[in-house]
Amino acid sequence: MSVATEVTVPDIGDFDDVPIIEVHVKPGDRVNEDDPVLTLESDKATMDVPSPLSGVVRDVPVKVGDQVSKGSVILHLEPGDGAVSQPPSLVEQQEPAEEPRAEQPRAEAAGAEAAGAEAAGAEVTAAVPATGPDGVAQPHAGPSVRRLAREFGIDLTAIGGTGPKGRITKDDVLSFLKGPAAQAPASAQGTGIPEIPAQDFSKFGPIEVKPLVRIKKLSGPHLHRSWLNIPHVTHQDDADITEIDRYRKELDTAAKADGYRVTLLAFLIKAVVSGLKRFPEVNSSLNPDKDSLILKQYYNIGIAVDTPEGLVVPVVRDADRKGIIEISKELGAVSARAREGKLTGPDLQGGTFTISSLGGIGGTAFTPIVNAPEVAILGVVRARMTPVWDGEQFVPRLVLPLSLSYDHRVIDGALAARFARHLVELLADVRRILL
Repeated sequence: MSVATEVTVPDIGDFDDVPIIEVHVKPGDRVNEDDPVLTLESDKATMDVPSPLSGVVRDVPVKVGDQVSKGSVILHLEPGDGAVSQPPSLVEQQEPAEEPRAEQPRAEAAGAEAAGAEAAGAEVTAAVPATGPDGVAQPHAGPSVRRLAREFGIDLTAIGGTGPKGRITKDDVLSFLKGPAAQAPASAQGTGIPEIPAQDFSKFGPIEVKPLVRIKKLSGPHLHRSWLNIPHVTHQDDADITEIDRYRKELDTAAKADGYRVTLLAFLIKAVVSGLKRFPEVNSSLNPDKDSLILKQYYNIGIAVDTPEGLVVPVVRDADRKGIIEISKELGAVSARAREGKLTGPDLQGGTFTISSLGGIGGTAFTPIVNAPEVAILGVVRARMTPVWDGEQFVPRLVLPLSLSYDHRVIDGALAARFARHLVELLADVRRILL
């Protein structure tokens, strides 16, 4: 028998004692390199832990409900041939397989703060009920569901879980609120917006029911919460990028030979960092008591990436310390990982400002939703050639529409306009960005 390799939890960011919510392998299974072997859930994200090599699983010393940290041993693997056929990518596995309901519940596999991929169809070890200090079994729900229950003053032991193996989901909590058994306090009912009445659309013609993929299930509540809690305002402006695009094309031509691309997004990131340094309130968050600002001294720019299953927002860290070329290479790498469903927890954490670009699709303007707890987001669409009066004649100029959405509790209209104009001035003159 060959010597087994210890597989440990890799770097998962600033998280310790993260609960295991799924175990995807069992002794005797063959796995390929990068196959997910288990899934972790922090209070901010759901993360898959991949196998570092191909081989046969000898034993799995952990189970659902265990808490692990960086370096924890999660399985022993005999190196060798992996599975016969390469399994579908994580993007193709977004939608978990239906599982029969069991008596033993397990922690809910959901995280509203960031999107991540979850493997499906693998056997999962039996859940072990969590117990409190008094030894009494606790209801099985993830951190986000427990937080939601606390906000509404709901006792989770009074709710029956409808998730796999009886775990309690956010929908269970919301359904409980609507029933006669619980009346949410006035402060918890938020806006008091009535639900849209359900309809039987099949009465009017043929229909098809298509379940939401996991990314949209996770990002939907986050976007809804941001829209309801943040007083959004969108400021729009136009940037003349004629000269900067000419320079970008020169860099891109040289970059193609080295296997990467230089897009306008790299210049936008550098311009945004300059704006955040000049207007630090835009690089902040409200504290939980809403009575002060947390000004961040670092510049991590989130980039909304379109994948086959929906948008995810990986983060370019320390963008102030990187040049156009380095950012361009990083954007290419992280975009590829996003489309393949291979983003990890650290890839999605720590953003201070987000850019959402529809430049490859089209449009004239839109209202991006602020990515809370950030206080602003920049939306860009496709640049267009426009006749501009130079004082003597109309000349063709390449113009980029900018849409800056912001939290009006933190940023007023004047600050938003100044921030946007700063971006416009930088994008009009490449020399300013490179300073």
